[in-house]
Amino acid sequence: MGKTLVAYFSASGTTGKVAKNLASAIGADLFQIEPEQPYSRADLNWNDKRSRSSIEMNDESARPAIAGRVADMGAYDTVFVGFPVWWYVEPRIIDAFLEAYDFSGKTIVAFATSGGSGLGRAPQRMQALTPGATVVAGGLLNGRPSQVELADWAKAALGA
Repeated sequence: MGKTLVAYFSASGTTGKVAKNLASAIGADLFQIEPEQPYSRADLNWNDKRSRSSIEMNDESARPAIAGRVADMGAYDTVFVGFPVWWYVEPRIIDAFLEAYDFSGKTIVAFATSGGSGLGRAPQRMQALTPGATVVAGGLLNGRPSQVELADWAKAALGA
């Protein structure tokens, strides 16, 4: 696998738990994609068309500012990118993350947590944002997969 990073955005903590366990299971570094302005509960109310998340997801060009940067993205061969599924795709903060670095020659594995949908068009959208990279649709990691299950899943996602 080479040097591996697990980068994730977690609105409620669910994706964060899975990402931390995945990083531990595969011996990867970990980076939390945090918005400069944290999301409040009201911001995440997808039933409110005026909520921050709804406004962002209705604007293809929205790119929430990210607090912090990966120190040396060039050192990684493989980057697992985790997120909650919003509107059947990745949240716009993931788009901001992907556009902030050169992923040429890297493998990106998309994984998500979701209460009721799959990755949708996220892998295709992520591929369009990362020219020169190979984006793999790793899939959903719901529930509480064990370290062994996560390691096996990562190997399968990479075709190993």
